[in-house]
Formats: sequence, C-alpha cells, structure tokens
Amino acid sequence: MTRTEGFVSDRQSDRERAIFEAGIKLGALYHQWVGTPISQESAASVEAAIEKAVILQPFVEEITVRLDRSPMKKNVFGYSELSGLMFDVEIVTRVGFSYCRAVLSPENGYPLMKIVELK
Repeated sequence: MTRTEGFVSDRQSDRERAIFEAGIKLGALYHQWVGTPISQESAASVEAAIEKAVILQPFVEEITVRLDRSPMKKNVFGYSELSGLMFDVEIVTRVGFSYCRAVLSPENGYPLMKIVELK
C-alpha cells in the first residue's frame, strides 16, 4: 500500500483538482504579498514579480496581476503598503483536460476570490 493510497486526493477528478489548485494559488498569493511596501512607481515591477512567481507553480497555465494604484498614498517614508483591495488577479489552472479560471478582485469592499469559468 502506498503512502497516499486511499486518501481523498486520490479520488479527486481533474476538475476538482483544478478548482483546488486555483483557490490555493490565490490564497497563497494574497497572504504572501499583502503588506508589501509599494508605490505607484514600483507597482508594475511588483505585478510582474507576482506573475513570474506564481506561473512557476504546478498546474498554473496563466496569471494576470493588476494592482489598483489609486489607493497607493505615500506615507512619511515615501511608500504605501499593498492591500487586498488593490488586487485584480485572474488565474487559470489546468489539470488533465480540465481547467479553472478564477479571480481575486474587490467586491463590495472585500477582496473576493471566486471561480468564473470551469471546463
């Protein structure tokens, strides 16, 4: 008997796994980057860094990160902090022939993560 034999993950469909992978990637992205020092001048490089980091992970097919620069107000040291409400992220995960498109974006004042397409 293998170490993972009989675990729930062994019985997941490709579709379920694609959904899980999208959710876990967005959750990790959110918690890794919130609080990062940022400015309007550095926002593009932070967007690119997030995309380059997340695309390396298993099952990620596409990711687009856009940060709302309007709330980025300089503090006394010349920068702001990245908040969840600044994120506009779209990710596509693929497992086998199934894929999941999910987003992280503000909705009603909350950084909401949701699935927008499954195939």
